[in-house]
Formats: sequence, C-alpha cells, structure tokens
Amino acid sequence: MGRRLIVNTALMTAASLVMRCIAMGFQGYLAGRIGAAGIGLYQLVMSVELLATTFAVSGIRFAVTRLVSEELGMGRAGGVHGAMVRSALYALMFGSAAMYLLTRFAEPIGFLWIGDARTVLSLRILAFGLPCLAVSSVLSGYFTACGRIWKPSLVHLAEQCAVVFFVAVLLDRAPAGDIEYSCAAVCAGVTAADILSLALMLGFYTHDRLRHGSGGGETVRLTSRMLSVALPLAVSAYARSALSTLEHLLVPRGFRKSGLTADAALAGYGVIHGMAMPVIGFPASLLTSLAENVIPELTSAQVRGEREKIRREVRTLLTVSALFALAVALALYFTSDFIGETLFSSAEAGKYIRLLAPLIPAMYIDTVVDGCLKGLGQQVWSMGINILDAGLGVLLVYFLLPMGALPAYMGIIYFNELLNLTLSVLRLRRAVR
Repeated sequence: MGRRLIVNTALMTAASLVMRCIAMGFQGYLAGRIGAAGIGLYQLVMSVELLATTFAVSGIRFAVTRLVSEELGMGRAGGVHGAMVRSALYALMFGSAAMYLLTRFAEPIGFLWIGDARTVLSLRILAFGLPCLAVSSVLSGYFTACGRIWKPSLVHLAEQCAVVFFVAVLLDRAPAGDIEYSCAAVCAGVTAADILSLALMLGFYTHDRLRHGSGGGETVRLTSRMLSVALPLAVSAYARSALSTLEHLLVPRGFRKSGLTADAALAGYGVIHGMAMPVIGFPASLLTSLAENVIPELTSAQVRGEREKIRREVRTLLTVSALFALAVALALYFTSDFIGETLFSSAEAGKYIRLLAPLIPAMYIDTVVDGCLKGLGQQVWSMGINILDAGLGVLLVYFLLPMGALPAYMGIIYFNELLNLTLSVLRLRRAVR
C-alpha cells in the first residue's frame, strides 16, 4: 500500500474511532433517556431520512472523488475548480428538492409509511438539514480525492460533539416520557449539527482551493463526465435506499403480525438496530477508512494503467481485512454480555451482539470490496448487487417475519450479508483480472 493511503487511513481511522466512541456513549445515553421503544421510533425516522439523504446526495460524493482524482491524475489541476462548481450546483438542486419533498409529504409518510403519527414532527425537522448534507458530500469527496482526509475527519469529529451537545440541551427541555417530542429533540440536534458541519467544511475548502487556482487550464467534458458517474449511481442508490427503507419499515410491522405488541415490536427493532448493530460496526473504522481512501488510489492507478499495482493493493487489502475481522468477531463474541450490560444495561443487547458476531468477517470484508469496486469504476455493478440484496431483504421480511419474528430476522440478516459478499467478490475478481 502507498504511503499516502496508509497515512490517510490512519488519520481517518483515529478520527472515526473517537467519533464512534462518542456515538456509542451517546447511544447508551439515549437508551437510558428515551428507552428501547424511543430508540426504535428514532431508528424508523432515520431510515426515512436515509432515503431522503440518498436523493439529496444523488451519487455526487463519489462522482466528485472520481472526477477530481482523474483531473489530478492526468495533471489537469485547473479542471478541479470547474468540477467543484458543477458538483456544488448539482448538490444544491437535489438537496433543495429533497428538503421540499420531505417537508411536503411528512404527514403521509408518518401516517401511512411508518404507521406512527409521532414521527411527522421529526421528519419535518430533519428536512432542513438535507441541502447541507448534499453540499457537505461534495466537499468531503473533494478532500478524499486530494488526499487531505484530515480536514473532513476533523469536521465530522466536531459535528459528532455538536450532536451530543445540542441533543442533550434539547432533550432536557422535552417532556419526560413523551416519545414524540424526545425524538423531535434528537432530530433537531442532528439538524443543527449538520448546518454547523457545512459551515466548517466550507471554511476548510475556501482555504484549500487556492492550491488549484480559481480556474483556467484545459477542461475535458466535465459536466458530461460528472453526470455519467453521478446519475447512474443516483438511480441505483434510489432503488437500493428505497428498498432498504421499506425493509426497515416492514420489520416492526412484521413483529406485530407475529404477535408482539406495538411497543414490544419497536423495542425489539430498537435493540437490534439501535444497540447491537452500532457495537458490531464500531471496530470497522479501520476498514471503512481503507475503503474510503482506496477509491482515489485505485482510480489514479487505473488511469495510468498500473494493473499490477492494482492487483497487489487489492490482495493486501483483502488479507488485512480478513485477519482484522476475525479478531474482532472473536473479541465481541466472548465479551458480548459485558458490553450489553455496561453500555445499555440490557441483556437483550448482549444476546444480539453475540448472535451477530460470527457475521462480522462477511460484513467487514464486503465494505472493503465495495470500496475497491468503486475505485475501479465498477460502482454500477456494486450498486446493482446492493439493490438485489435489498430487494430480497424486503421479500424475506414481508413473508418470514410474521411467522418467525426475531429469529427469522436474524436469519434474513445472515442470508443477505453472505449473498452480497459472494457476488461482490466475484465481480472484484473479474475487474482485477
């Protein structure tokens, strides 16, 4: 692996670990403050927000990373400014449209999609952060391509701290035991932190853009190249995100059909996605950073035709990923009960951490494989695999959850993760060879 890749990965990993530590402590605080049912309601709101964010971003983050990497790889530093202007306008257009749609349709989404009127206020609050998220994605993609990953990492760390501060202040003013207003307070804190994050990111970019000048130099089909990457990725991301959101909305309904009460269904969903899953994903900071930073590295190598370097880096990444994932899986399996009680005061959380631990190698390796595919221009294939995965997840949740409840859901998670990994690895082998 190149020196820049190692340094950027180390910086990004360190920042990510700190942020995840803050997030884990924050999840524990929320679990104690709003309960498992409140966590479940918040996770449902965030699943809809994820779909709205997908539309707001519309593939532009990766498009910026690839476009800027190509311009720098071909020695056309003057084209960076043009790429950024086009990408920012694209992001503002989609981000503003996403804000309007979520604000306009918050009531039907809350009443009909989610099936809980208490989510409407939270959805409207989150809508105002969508344009900020879209533009921040453009700036983050730029810093990733330029190899100055410490700047967005520092911003995200400040954003994470701001979320904790804003949410704590707002929750203190929410009525105790009122899930609707407690969830809205959390969403208001998240939105305020998104606005702050954009302001910080713009400050860094304004200073950094002097490295590439304000324009000039040869530009080669920047708009068409941007759209050729962003739009296909956006369409596939819409499909995958819509299916994923539908799956998450169907889970509590499936639990209720299996005989659980409404609050018990929310609590079960909240324990898995609000407690166990964050713990499972916590140690993945190293591999997430690798997947992020390998994109511009592989893109530059591909532009220069360095096929042997690509094969060597991919082999090294997969080996490191597998060894790290196995170590994490063993550690979490044997400490699951302690983690569940310590972080969440919940034996159920420990139980599901232990049940999910054997799946960690597949989840972690798949993260790195996806990064490699995107770096090699295989992003449409990657998203196609993810769409298939999400579509199967919807069907399995719809038909199996009413019969098997929580055990059936765990089986669905295992099946989907293993299928996704198998198809992604097969595609990567073909792309590398």
